[in-house]
Amino acid sequence: MALKFDEKGLIPAIVQDEASGQVLTLAYMNAESLAISIAEKRTCFWSRSRGKLWRKGEESGNVQHIVSITADCDEDALLIKVNKDGPACHTGQESCFFNQIYLDEAAQSFTLQGLYDLLAGRKAAPKEGSYTSYLFEKGLDKILKKVGEESTEVIIAAKAADRAETVYEVADLCYHVLVLLVNAGITLDEVKAELAGRHIIDHKVKQEKMR
Repeated sequence: MALKFDEKGLIPAIVQDEASGQVLTLAYMNAESLAISIAEKRTCFWSRSRGKLWRKGEESGNVQHIVSITADCDEDALLIKVNKDGPACHTGQESCFFNQIYLDEAAQSFTLQGLYDLLAGRKAAPKEGSYTSYLFEKGLDKILKKVGEESTEVIIAAKAADRAETVYEVADLCYHVLVLLVNAGITLDEVKAELAGRHIIDHKVKQEKMR
């Protein structure tokens, strides 16, 4: 395969999280950085701003371990799937793509990750009149106060056996907990990993009891 580098000897490389499928960043490689990436099994790019090779994570520790590299049909772009040690973006966000420009709410399927990314975008780029931006502006104490208030509302609704109100209040609580996670720099993947670890332990205990 003969990859097509541009007039500057560069080829765009889209980096994707192997586990979640989330697009992490768009960077550029030249022939040398591509060869280094393959040899070291970690992403190495060509920094256009600094004019030199750049191994992702060499300063931050957020190394991207390569799972696969695939060229597109025209052989002028790369898709690199990775397992990452930390955030992809220099801002501390999991992905460089968090500044939402447009969202078709009718067509967009809801995901917790999608909501998390939206909240992260509000933190990185505050929007006037946004309640989320207001919470981030007020800081941790305000966010914690809201989490506490919503927890109480969930308890009251559940105690009253009000199904609709319980669903409503749980949704409010989930939203504010996500705001808390974004503010603390805690990712959904970290929470999922914690839950998965508990599931494994639970499964092992059940197997031991069955013996």
